Amino acid sequence: MSTRPHTPLAQELFALLGERWNYAILREVFFGVERFGALQRSLGIAPNTLTSRLAGLVDLGLLERHRYRPDKDWYDYRLTASARELVPGWITLSQWAANHLSTDPASRRHLRHTGCGELIEPQLTCGHCGAVLQGRELEPVELVSEGES
Repeated sequence: MSTRPHTPLAQELFALLGERWNYAILREVFFGVERFGALQRSLGIAPNTLTSRLAGLVDLGLLERHRYRPDKDWYDYRLTASARELVPGWITLSQWAANHLSTDPASRRHLRHTGCGELIEPQLTCGHCGAVLQGRELEPVELVSEGES
């Protein structure tokens, strides 16, 4: 019996985030760059491309548009609740990239835990024992029936 999980949804997610601008736009919005002009300047992206990508991310339910000028059709963009659920995964991927691909540690952005106010180094932990998880300590398991592991 195969222990490889069926992953077309995960592949779709990686394809979505791997699309040229999507991850960069979501990352910038997470870090507070929410307005069209600010996103365009921050990313160096063409206006028509940004318009298209923002519309696509709104359609996918990852961004919400909020009008900030009552007299004009000007919007800012914010992560939806479902996009915020992706943040721990993004952080994990970003940490891996910073540790294995980056040659410039100064380019790394930092995060503050709003609960205690301290800067953090996020860690994935086991929900059962609380241990910090390492990839080499994980193994795939195919569940035969509900509740069996």
